[in-house]
Amino acid sequence: MATVIIPRRFCGPPDSANGGYFAGTVAALAGSTVAVRLLQPPPLDTELQVTDAGGGNLEVHCGSELIASARPDRIRPPDVAAPAYLEAVEASRHYVGFSRHAFPTCFGCGPQRARGDGLRIFPGRIGASALFAAPWVADGSLDAGDGKVRPEFMWTALDCPGGHASAEGRVVVLAELTAHVDRRVHSDERCIVVGWNISTSGRKHQAGTALYDEDGELCAYARAVWIEPRPAAAQGGA
Repeated sequence: MATVIIPRRFCGPPDSANGGYFAGTVAALAGSTVAVRLLQPPPLDTELQVTDAGGGNLEVHCGSELIASARPDRIRPPDVAAPAYLEAVEASRHYVGFSRHAFPTCFGCGPQRARGDGLRIFPGRIGASALFAAPWVADGSLDAGDGKVRPEFMWTALDCPGGHASAEGRVVVLAELTAHVDRRVHSDERCIVVGWNISTSGRKHQAGTALYDEDGELCAYARAVWIEPRPAAAQGGA
């Protein structure tokens, strides 16, 4: 059994973990491609127990409560062309979160996070298309010690853009995330993150995300399920 603790810096809502960071942390323990399903908001600064459930499956508990699970999964590279870096910069200027954001201190996309603290990924729509994009330059504090960004932060970068693309301006919570990292990007490398809606059924959205380097090379990609919570429950999002 392994244990993980999510530091408060890596929050989504103020009192629970950013879904992408949490999922990436669990996936690192799995050592293979997995779908991480969030069953409850992962608590911060709390020891969580990760157990082997057999067959490549993991379970994450907080005491007796099941917080999340992970199962083996597959994901294919998306057939989405990377926008130009300056095109992503322009799209980001129209980020809805600048004017209204359910979780403005979110580690991934919160505009109230300072440079060097949060990722500050602010995806906006590219023109009249369905594609959302934002530039991202990873801070040196995300370095794994080899000049490259740690995998869990790659997962974090792939998280929020899908939610914004699927439900722009509405509150959504991450229910499941599957990601694959082809290449960990370097700290201070100029990157482009994109998100798009795959399908919507009622309050449930499926979204895709991808991360490219400045030259348009695909570095990582993900598929996520997002849920619009009922109003009384809108407190566990990422």
